[in-house]
Amino acid sequence: MKKLWLYIVRAYLRIGLFFYFRRLHIHNLKNIPKHKPVLLLSNHQNALLDALLIATKSKRFAYFLTRAAVFKKPLVSKLLNSLQMLPVYRVRDGWNTITNNNAIFETCSELLNQKEAVVIFPEGSHNLARRVRPLSKGFTRIVFDTLEKFPDTDLQIIPVGLNFMNATHFADSAALYFGNPIQAKSFITENRNDSVIALKKRIYSEISKLTTHIPTDDYDNMLRKLNALHVNYLEPKQVNACIEENFNTCEQQSKSKINWLRQLLKVFLIVNILPPYIIWKFMVQPKIKELEFTATFRFAVAITLVPLYLLIIAFVLSILLSLKLAILYVLIVLLLSLITVKL
Repeated sequence: MKKLWLYIVRAYLRIGLFFYFRRLHIHNLKNIPKHKPVLLLSNHQNALLDALLIATKSKRFAYFLTRAAVFKKPLVSKLLNSLQMLPVYRVRDGWNTITNNNAIFETCSELLNQKEAVVIFPEGSHNLARRVRPLSKGFTRIVFDTLEKFPDTDLQIIPVGLNFMNATHFADSAALYFGNPIQAKSFITENRNDSVIALKKRIYSEISKLTTHIPTDDYDNMLRKLNALHVNYLEPKQVNACIEENFNTCEQQSKSKINWLRQLLKVFLIVNILPPYIIWKFMVQPKIKELEFTATFRFAVAITLVPLYLLIIAFVLSILLSLKLAILYVLIVLLLSLITVKL
């Protein structure tokens, strides 16, 4: 039953993501082993959408380490647990909670020994900045504790790069890059501290190649130059080369000539889903305190309130007019939505 539930949720989320993103490119999916223990380590820009993209596109029913704060409400906690999310405690959750991570890390080791997949965002928090931030060492503890407890475990580490054209806008485009597998055993040395440093350095370097990485110094100026050049952020290798070559080799993305048509279609779409749009625009969006959550809450509204509203309209139309007309209306709105997003 658990697997059936996960299949249903994943299928529904895939449909939602298909309607949400204009373009969604997945690269090197073959790098993820199907029958080996896998630890996926990704940059973290776009809050929950990062996890959803990996969950629906990696072809593994992975376990996700998630900040403990979202598990506070019993109903939410039960839902998250059913989706294979594990709480991770941070200092801001209180010093007395940090020891709870011992049990979570042990659980991760057990899962990896059972050839499961675990996803961690080693930056420790989300941020829209187009750079890889310093990595916490929590993931290294899981790696070396697992190999110490289960020395025969063939643990594979997969660096992941998430890339968004404009994470707070709709419709956005995204690209997901899976790096080459790294054998965890190759980092074992007599000095565990040296091993931790070497592993952190390697993973940081690999993730930085899979997503746009603008150096911290002079970040704002470099970002302005890249935006002015209209670079394609879905191609991190090209963008990083552009930065390294002092903007002399930048490949620009051509500006769309049909923005006016997109805006017109967007107006038509809003008219047809007006109540959910009003709830989003005037009730949900104003309460978002962190920009990183904009896309997450917009997506949540899109996959809950919009389908519910369309079902209500279809039900009313079927009673007042006919079932055929109700179905036709829903199909037209879905087609309009698809054209608006994909155009």
